[in-house]
Amino acid sequence: MTENAIRVLIVEDDERISELHQRFVQKLPAFEVIGIANRIADARDMIEILQPDLILLDLFFPEGNGMDLLRQVRAGEQPCDVILITAAREIGSLQEALRGGVFDYIVKPVHLPRFQEAMENFRKYFLQLLSGGTLEQKDVDRLLRAQLPPETVRGDIPKGIDPLTLSKVRKVFEVPGVADLNAEEVGKEVGISRSTARRYLEYLVTEGSLKADLIYGVVGRPERRYLRNG
Repeated sequence: MTENAIRVLIVEDDERISELHQRFVQKLPAFEVIGIANRIADARDMIEILQPDLILLDLFFPEGNGMDLLRQVRAGEQPCDVILITAAREIGSLQEALRGGVFDYIVKPVHLPRFQEAMENFRKYFLQLLSGGTLEQKDVDRLLRAQLPPETVRGDIPKGIDPLTLSKVRKVFEVPGVADLNAEEVGKEVGISRSTARRYLEYLVTEGSLKADLIYGVVGRPERRYLRNG
């Protein structure tokens, strides 16, 4: 094994897909696949024995759900991170994954550039963790921002807009099948209040990532709904 490589465990029930993800990882010199588990039971044993730094985890298995494994990893305080790679396109799955502390969420079929972006973000984050020592606020900011897509790491984000929360709001609109949402719906998905969601949504409108539209019902005030811009 390569010295100092980031140790990756692939947990995927489809053998062909797990081999594809292995080839993707092999294109990245900073990473090394230390195991492939095609069953959840095997994954539990391999996590305990091999102690991976990063798990690439599917959600759907014939014998269970990968989210249960994610919860077990967190409950057992395993020193590893998780990137979900799944065909799950429901907002609920994304919400549960974010609350479970996943580093990233990639929707199948996986495209190599998106895969490489996620892995590079993790590499930067991992290296910062290894540096050790005490933390200043700027160090904390770097650690947290390493988890964000490049477009969210901006020096001109105004006061009152947290980069991590902003990233979660963005991801709600990245789920395939999502058309338009109001502030209350977004707030429920992210776990924030309606007024807080509205503040982030309006920022994304100003930034150009989203656009807003007024929907007039039969009675009552028009509803402001948000959708991706382009």
